[in-house]
Amino acid sequence: MHVNVTATTLERVAGHRIRFDARFEQYFDSLGERFDVPVPSRYVPRCLELLREFSMRGGKRLRVVLLYEAARLVTADEVPGLAEAALSIELLQTHGLVHDDIIDDAPLRRGGPSTYYAYRREFPDQDATALGLAILAGDLAAFLSTQVLLEAEVPAELRQALLGVHTRTAAETVAGQIADLERDSHTLPDEEFLHTVTDFKSARYSILAPLTMGLLAAGGDPAPHRARLHRYSRLVGVSEQMRDDFLDFFGPSGDDPAAEVKSTGADIRSGRRTYAVRAVLAAATGADAALVEAALGDPGCPDETLGRIREIARAAGVDRRLKAEIRRHAEAAAAEAASWGPYWRAEAVEFFRGLPMWNVDRMS
Repeated sequence: MHVNVTATTLERVAGHRIRFDARFEQYFDSLGERFDVPVPSRYVPRCLELLREFSMRGGKRLRVVLLYEAARLVTADEVPGLAEAALSIELLQTHGLVHDDIIDDAPLRRGGPSTYYAYRREFPDQDATALGLAILAGDLAAFLSTQVLLEAEVPAELRQALLGVHTRTAAETVAGQIADLERDSHTLPDEEFLHTVTDFKSARYSILAPLTMGLLAAGGDPAPHRARLHRYSRLVGVSEQMRDDFLDFFGPSGDDPAAEVKSTGADIRSGRRTYAVRAVLAAATGADAALVEAALGDPGCPDETLGRIREIARAAGVDRRLKAEIRRHAEAAAAEAASWGPYWRAEAVEFFRGLPMWNVDRMS
């Protein structure tokens, strides 16, 4: 299945990102008016500065795009509360990434230093201080993400509903992060377990929550549609996670620009048993399997060894099978969205139908 993403759609997506980034800048500019900073503290202003700098690096703003497009399922009119919902989602994303980089001991994120490593550079001989400040920075982003919804100028009932989605999603995401660490304790994690980790760790807050909050803000009732929204979110989430794992393992192909996401081989060096790593472990035998296991979790694993592991994977057809699975999940998500026609506006439904295949087609 090939679904064209029209120039109009791409222009609309770019518009969402541009408008949101301007609104995010305004939020940080005015943060001092709603958040009392202890005076004469130097650490608190520096924390806010790091959170701002990290947040504004932004990435694709997929969650923001999904939020605004979900509202368009109901109406093409301007919808109050969407800006605050978008801010809350992206601040929650900042919280998650700051803590994720601590867990993974990751020096880089979004083309710059992780918050943890920024603090490590500022406190080179005070490891506990750097760690504590990074943890607290992530915590602060999480609390700010809730506060911004409480300040939304929308009816109290809607504010409460948005907060309910937000807090439930935050708890589920933390549970997914815990399960993610459990994943790496398995010699060969079950694929369904990997799907569940992806669902909780990323799909629910990156896709399901924006869909749900966008519908709520636009006056829709997402409750009768939760199962279909969740199916779509899980399928897209699995496809995207497989794609990220593929790119880390094999590197980008075709005209895919995703090389900046993270350095190739990071998952093996960190000992992450991702979709790609699991696939090569399942395919390798004897000395090849021993080579892969020895490399897993070795931060100093040489590029030559990573190259040999990729050769093993390609010889076993792992790259072809992963690409086929990525496409299969994306096509299933597109088919799920196509079934939304009886419930929502056709033009917006078409956006969600086309979205899953966009990144997949760029890999071809």
